[in-house]
Amino acid sequence: MRLNSNTSYMTFTAFSIKLLLNPSNFRAAGVSKTTFNCCLLKNNSSKLKTLLHPAISTRIYCSSAGLSVMAEEKKESSFDADKANMLVQDLRQQFDSGKTKTYEWRVAQLEGISRMIDEREKEIVEAVHKDLSKPEFEAFVAEINMTKSSCKLALQELKQWMMPEKVKTSLTTYPSSAEIVSEPLGVVLVISTWNYPFLLSLDPVIGAIAAGNAVVLKPSEISPATSSLLANLLQEYVDNTSIKVIEGAVDETSALLEQKWDKIFYTGSGRVGRIVMAAAAKHLTPVILELGGKCPVVVDSDVNLQVAARRIIAGKWSCNNGQTCTAADYVITTKDFAPKLIDALRSELDEFFGKDHLDSKDMSRVVNLYHFKRLMKSMKEDGVSDKIVLGGQTDATQLKIAPTILLDAPKDSLLMTEEIFGPLLPIVTVEKIEDSFQVIKSKPKPLAAYLFTNNEELKKSFVKDISAGGMLINDTILHLTVPGLPFGGVGESGMGYYHGKFSFEAFSHKKSVMYRSFDGDSSVRYPPYTPKKLKLIKSLMSGNIVQTVLTLVGWS
Repeated sequence: MRLNSNTSYMTFTAFSIKLLLNPSNFRAAGVSKTTFNCCLLKNNSSKLKTLLHPAISTRIYCSSAGLSVMAEEKKESSFDADKANMLVQDLRQQFDSGKTKTYEWRVAQLEGISRMIDEREKEIVEAVHKDLSKPEFEAFVAEINMTKSSCKLALQELKQWMMPEKVKTSLTTYPSSAEIVSEPLGVVLVISTWNYPFLLSLDPVIGAIAAGNAVVLKPSEISPATSSLLANLLQEYVDNTSIKVIEGAVDETSALLEQKWDKIFYTGSGRVGRIVMAAAAKHLTPVILELGGKCPVVVDSDVNLQVAARRIIAGKWSCNNGQTCTAADYVITTKDFAPKLIDALRSELDEFFGKDHLDSKDMSRVVNLYHFKRLMKSMKEDGVSDKIVLGGQTDATQLKIAPTILLDAPKDSLLMTEEIFGPLLPIVTVEKIEDSFQVIKSKPKPLAAYLFTNNEELKKSFVKDISAGGMLINDTILHLTVPGLPFGGVGESGMGYYHGKFSFEAFSHKKSVMYRSFDGDSSVRYPPYTPKKLKLIKSLMSGNIVQTVLTLVGWS
């Protein structure tokens, strides 16, 4: 069997597996210059070199969980800074033509995205599952439905959002009128992340389109199936002369960041966020950084324990298995109440995921081997592993870690100093629930903070004294679904915000506009300046109508 540039994906996949299982077939294949990377989850790797058609490059990933083959067309040349510059210039020409500013263009793109979601839902769900083993229910609720809801809201409200906002003028400018005009920024870059690879790619893009911008989307290479899907599908449903998808990893992202953008929207880690911000600073480009942090959950002893436990689980393990920027990162409760809370969490986890949590199909896996090892390191750290009170089971072949609860892990451990972003949940105990405030304040400001209590005074104090990007009382996560609430961080958890109209505003400039006629021109503003003019201008600016009239008639 010989391969060429027209070889189908399925034929190539079958051939690759056969070739891998029988290396003696390499020479018989009669093809040139392709590297097979066989990556074993146990950290063993071997590189098999053979000859394949130069149009094809292949990576084969093997594990005892199964074999998947990904074939990619080899690009003629890499995406570098020169190509990135050409891309931006082309998009700027499109923007300068004025077409993206029109209401009709914006609506057409939003309708295209909405239609894409309807027509390709199955493919989207499959891609997200391939990247994260995300259950179909979670994929529909958090990826499909939320993205479509954003699109629907933008279509419903776009005319209103685009309308100039009238503003009252002052006596000193009479006669005049004024308004605030929302204008698009220009050419914007959206760098997405992997944990909600469809939603977090398209949600900001929807805002950028609604505001009338030309857009480049850079999906995460850590979720390759969804990244490839977006690159292939979007061009079928939107204007691909003004909306582009660039795939790739560090090199491609670096090339994009070298360019001058009118805004950069980044979702991801604080470490990369600093790199993005430093690159943007060279061009004085404004940024929105949607980062993360350690989101606390304070649980008082007066709560409905079953409901509280269920909602904590829903905001941790039922949200991409803890791989969510607003997921519960750690719980704070009193020493006396902690055993009851742990028992309730154990009972509800068994109810949701069965006795063997690792076998549940209703829980996502850890995204890749790097993050699996990172979480294992945190869990096995000295002084931490003996704090496990529930869970701790792992399956490296499936990249799965069971829901794991730890009680009073050391304060200086990785678990308590770094964002966990996975299925591990430390519980911190305090003498009285009010002491939880100081625990939270000792760490950088989180993206979200949660409180479970029936104590009205405690609720008021929590809202007043705890700084966080967002806050939810007696539940987790759900505040993200309210389009009238801005979503964003504060301090190290991010800057800027979006969702609903806030997404439109995030990619718009609020332009102040005042209109005057040639009537009502007063000499008081012009030289020569006299004591009478000064007295008149003071009375005008103070709003003292009586004094102004007296000055004008010469009685003052």
